[in-house]
Amino acid sequence: MLPRNSRSGQGKPGLNYPEMGRTRLNAGLPTGTGAWPDGFDHVDRQLRVGTGDAAFTALAEGILTWQIQRRAGLRVSAPPRAVVGARVVSGFGVGDLRLPVPCEVVWALEPAGVLRSDGTEVQLAGFGYGTLPGHPALGEEAFLAMKTPDGGVWFRLLAFSKPSGLLFRLGSPVTKLTQRNVTMAYLRAAQSLTA
Repeated sequence: MLPRNSRSGQGKPGLNYPEMGRTRLNAGLPTGTGAWPDGFDHVDRQLRVGTGDAAFTALAEGILTWQIQRRAGLRVSAPPRAVVGARVVSGFGVGDLRLPVPCEVVWALEPAGVLRSDGTEVQLAGFGYGTLPGHPALGEEAFLAMKTPDGGVWFRLLAFSKPSGLLFRLGSPVTKLTQRNVTMAYLRAAQSLTA
C-alpha cells in the first residue's frame, strides 16, 4: 500500500477523466494485476534499469524532475519538480510543430518504503498526471522508480487512456502508434538515467 504522504488529486477542477488516481492504486500492485476503467486502453510496463541505491536515486530524481519526458524527446513546460497540483504541458512533434498535451499532477511520491499488496517491501518514487482539456486523450499516466529487496532498480510506466473527441477517435490508429512509440521512448529514457 502506498504511504499516506502521497496525495491524490481526486476532484481537482479541470481534470477530465474518470477514476482519478487509478494509477496510484495500481502502483501498489504487482505489474499486470491492476484494474482499469472500462473503455480505456491501458499500459503497465516494467523494465529493470539498474542495481543499487545510486541507480534508484538517479531514476527517481529523473522522474520527479521531468527528465524522463525530456529524454524521451518531449518539450516540457512545468515547475522544477512534480508535486500534486502542478500543471505541465508537454509537446509532441518535430521542431516547432508540436501538439500541446496539458496535464496536472494528481499524485506524487518522494522516495519511500512501501509494502505492496503481495507483501513485498520496495522503495518507490514517482508521480501520476491526468489529462486536462485540450489534451488529445482522456486518462492518466504514471512514472515510477522502484528498488526491490534484491537491489534491482525498475522503471514502471502505468497509463490508461482513450481519445478525447471525435477527431482523435478518427485518428485512433495513429494515436495508438504514437502511444507505443512514446512508451518505448520512456523505457529508453529510464535506461539512460541509470547508465
